[in-house]
Amino acid sequence: MNFKIVLTLIVVSFVVFCGFLIAESGSFETGCGREQPCVLLQSTIADQSAAVEAVSEEPPQLKDDQTIVYGVNHGPAKKVVLGAAEPQNEDPETGFKFQLELSTKGAAIAKATFSNGDGKGFDDRDHENPQPLVILRPIQYAGGEILSMANTDFIFVEHGAQIPLDKLHWNVIEEDDPHAAMFEAVIKDEATGEAVIKLTKTYRVSPGSYLLDCDVTVENLSYSEQKVRFDLAGPGGMAREGVRADMRKAVAGFRDSKDQITSTRIDIKKFDGNMVFEERPLIINSGTFLWVAATNKYFASILVPMPGEGENRCDWVSGKSGRFINPDGRKNTGDENIGVNLKIDSTALAPAGKADSKRSYKFRLYLGPKDKSLFDKNELYKGLGFFHTIDFLPCFCCPTAIIHPLAFGILATMEWLHDFIPNYGVVIIILVFLIRLVIHPLTKKSQVSMSKMTKLAPKAEEIKKKYANNKAEINKQMMALYKEQGASPVMGFLPMLVQMPIWISLYSAIYASIALRGAAFLPFWITDLSAPDALFRFSAVTLPLFGKLDSFNLLPILMGVAFYLQQKLMPSQAAASANPQVAQQQKMMMFMMPVMFPLLLYKAPSGLNLYIMASTFAGVIEQHFIKKHIREKEQAESQGLIEATSKTGGKVKKKKPKPFYKF
Repeated sequence: MNFKIVLTLIVVSFVVFCGFLIAESGSFETGCGREQPCVLLQSTIADQSAAVEAVSEEPPQLKDDQTIVYGVNHGPAKKVVLGAAEPQNEDPETGFKFQLELSTKGAAIAKATFSNGDGKGFDDRDHENPQPLVILRPIQYAGGEILSMANTDFIFVEHGAQIPLDKLHWNVIEEDDPHAAMFEAVIKDEATGEAVIKLTKTYRVSPGSYLLDCDVTVENLSYSEQKVRFDLAGPGGMAREGVRADMRKAVAGFRDSKDQITSTRIDIKKFDGNMVFEERPLIINSGTFLWVAATNKYFASILVPMPGEGENRCDWVSGKSGRFINPDGRKNTGDENIGVNLKIDSTALAPAGKADSKRSYKFRLYLGPKDKSLFDKNELYKGLGFFHTIDFLPCFCCPTAIIHPLAFGILATMEWLHDFIPNYGVVIIILVFLIRLVIHPLTKKSQVSMSKMTKLAPKAEEIKKKYANNKAEINKQMMALYKEQGASPVMGFLPMLVQMPIWISLYSAIYASIALRGAAFLPFWITDLSAPDALFRFSAVTLPLFGKLDSFNLLPILMGVAFYLQQKLMPSQAAASANPQVAQQQKMMMFMMPVMFPLLLYKAPSGLNLYIMASTFAGVIEQHFIKKHIREKEQAESQGLIEATSKTGGKVKKKKPKPFYKF
């Protein structure tokens, strides 16, 4: 195949691939009722309609054919606050990381807000009036609201009675510990007045930690054995964090037979956007379940069931799933949300007073950034593989076994450089130049080979015309030509393929780095490397391709200039006159990339655009020196200083005259 066609296909494929990455990163996206003294539930094995009726805020109407009647004490609606929103001392590491607003409805988390004393600057990135970032909030829909960590259905397995505890207000129990809150719900048999089950739920927060503890205790108060189970709504209600792409996911972690952490995930875009409510299981072929999480681009809420005494794993979790809520039932309207659910396996509780009449379930919830360095420093986070919540952009040509280690290594290098240079914008530029320097030999070899191939284009065309009817002879003559001139078609693009995983990893690391969120490069221009650079702002307008615009972004325009200069310096330009078709292709490429990429990346995070622009300008400088090297080498060859073969290595030296005879 003609080398120019191969090279053009590679370049076009790379452009299509970059377009795929950009599309994946979202370039086309635009961006308590009346108190009741008691709620009654009745059920028989044959008739379970009461479970549906119990969702109503009004007491359900009782039916004559129901034989078992359960009631739940319905306490007053209250809010309980744990943690703090403001710093308690000068050291952010010993202050509370977040503030919890707990609701008696379902004994759940109504809202979780990062503390101003966190020291990380986790605000909502509102450029006019930034506020502390709310990481968990209620999910509103037509059936009511879903709160994180709410106890939902409580089920008497043998009787079939199902009680929706998330529709009821639990009682608040006074606690001596100022960092803890306790809630209680008692289920009773209305026919006998006997208390049957007592549920106690306790939350506890700790200063200086992104973790909170949640314990649920189920106790049998009756004189007969009770077989029960319950469901728990995990964390949810996380806002969309990506400037362009919605990267929210439901994730589950497992430990396989080789003691390695694996994970599975469901992207919010994989749910059916036309459904109001959808639930899908989070399962993997084999392995021990460890945790379930709801995540967005930069943050994770990870729920970990903790083994009890004498347990080495939590076999009592029988089901884990991701849930999707779309209140208006229409796609991409901005009200979609994602969360997770757990189903707790049934357990037989012995009669009251017996040893096994009570069962406790312990959970630990992480609410914090998806920060690899933080996960590595904490033994619990590291041992459970929390880093699996970190997302890198998908790559169909490079396996994750290559991309992920490279991306994590680049993230670690960025943090190391930041210790010496406290500006992530400067760190990105330095890192780009360092990587360019490391892979320069590959780039140089590729450019030199491409230059040789373009020089051979006229001779290659002659061979094709001369042996037009003999493909075998064409291949033979072409190989002889390449060997004679020390050129190789493979070496023109092989170094490019070797470099691709490195650049994709760098791209992914910068795109996913929590450290860039809120980090400034220049105080008057690029004030947040995770958002568009916004040189100045104006009233929002909607334009084709761009969607909603409210700022003038300079970086994409500078990037277009860099792409144009890079195309001008490409070695293949020298062969444009050899083939009119190739010349037309090169002309199209010269204008396509400088126009297409700024359009696609106009609303991209400024850190990402800074990386691409720095890389492109570094490439322009690198190509200038490579072209200079090629010219010097060609001049030396024309003066007879070196032989034009692959064995000289480009080193200038005098040709030694051959002797008339050999000894």
